[in-house]
Amino acid sequence: MTQIAPGADLRAVRATLVDFSCDPQRVGSSALRHIEDGLLVLRNGHIERRGTALDLLAQLPPGTPVSDCSGSILMPGFVDAHIHYPQTDIIASHGKQLMDWLNIYTFPAEGRCADIDYARSVAGFFLDELLRNGTTTAAVYATVHKHSAEVLFEAAQARRMRLVTGKVMMDRQSPQFLNDSAQSSYEDSAELIERWHGRDRLTYAVTPRFAITSSREQLRFAARLLDQYPGVRMQTHIAENHTEMRLVAEMFPDSRDYLGVYEDFGLVRPGGLFGHCIHFDQSAWSRFAAAGAVAVHCPTSNLFLGSGLFDIDAARGVGARMALATDVGGGTSFSMLQTMNEAYKVAQMGGHPFTSLDGFYMATLGGARGLGLDAQIGNLDIGKEADFIVLNPRATPLLERRMEQARTLAEKLFVLMILGDDRAVASSWILGRLAAAPT
Repeated sequence: MTQIAPGADLRAVRATLVDFSCDPQRVGSSALRHIEDGLLVLRNGHIERRGTALDLLAQLPPGTPVSDCSGSILMPGFVDAHIHYPQTDIIASHGKQLMDWLNIYTFPAEGRCADIDYARSVAGFFLDELLRNGTTTAAVYATVHKHSAEVLFEAAQARRMRLVTGKVMMDRQSPQFLNDSAQSSYEDSAELIERWHGRDRLTYAVTPRFAITSSREQLRFAARLLDQYPGVRMQTHIAENHTEMRLVAEMFPDSRDYLGVYEDFGLVRPGGLFGHCIHFDQSAWSRFAAAGAVAVHCPTSNLFLGSGLFDIDAARGVGARMALATDVGGGTSFSMLQTMNEAYKVAQMGGHPFTSLDGFYMATLGGARGLGLDAQIGNLDIGKEADFIVLNPRATPLLERRMEQARTLAEKLFVLMILGDDRAVASSWILGRLAAAPT
């Protein structure tokens, strides 16, 4: 038995450890790893050891702080792959379909972020709400305003969070108060990349909102940024709504289809994050998968806005990469547990299987892989950054009663993803410390 060396920032957490080594769709239930009475040993914000509490407690130096969360489930923090922080204040607005939603709710809300103090206030609340719901990493849309990305980066840095974001690029088909230009969007994005990308735990995403609101010149500038700054990400929307699809076809008549628009401008690349992907045909799915792009499934917003049902079997059939997202504010909850719940129902409507292992994988390691961050986060491997959450499987009377009937870990996880919400998140940890709002 090797003793663990003492150190100033050594600590441990005792709980039931749950994570994934790989995609359960590829290897089945063996992808799920589970230590019923486990101990996670942390040093300097990283995972140093994992194992049974019986073994590891005896190896800890005397006086090592141990947080006892016995009876709770410790797993990697959730990863939300598509969410809009400026839409926090319009969540649960009476439903309209996509194009009306943008004009009636979204654009006015994003216009308020011209006020930097308002943007800063929303950014702080938004990140705290993510953490309260167990989301420790997210890919986030800001607004067209350069400072909207700056204040979010600042707020994430203060909370030591991993975050992917970028200013929205939008130079047509939107209100004048939200328009940038192709040139200014390029220059602003380049300045933000040079200041923030790779700083601490922050990643920049080139962010053309969608084809309708970007001119051809702006889409070319977006591709230029990706060429000029290797390692930055790209995020956008695609094939969410039938009206949107028709508008794109009218505006880009020479492109093969909606995906073809982005292909024509060199934006369909490995790791590109494409929100929704609902209305793809077989050709689009095949080309999308071959490019190594990531389909981000947003079930609560797709249902709330009446957009359609994501075809998870079609994505799986071509080996497309996938991630899961809340898409607040069209999405109706910050909770990834509730998002898994709706993803299950969407799959049911399509006659597709969606298990608890699928849900929790997509919300943890799958999401980390989608964001290109799986070397740093996503599971409890030794050496990874210690971003994790503690879930209380008896957080409500109904959960407690239902858990008494659950016989397997997969069943317990299924109960959590159907009945769980923010109340089930006992705590979120960032770099081995309890997450707390900056003072």
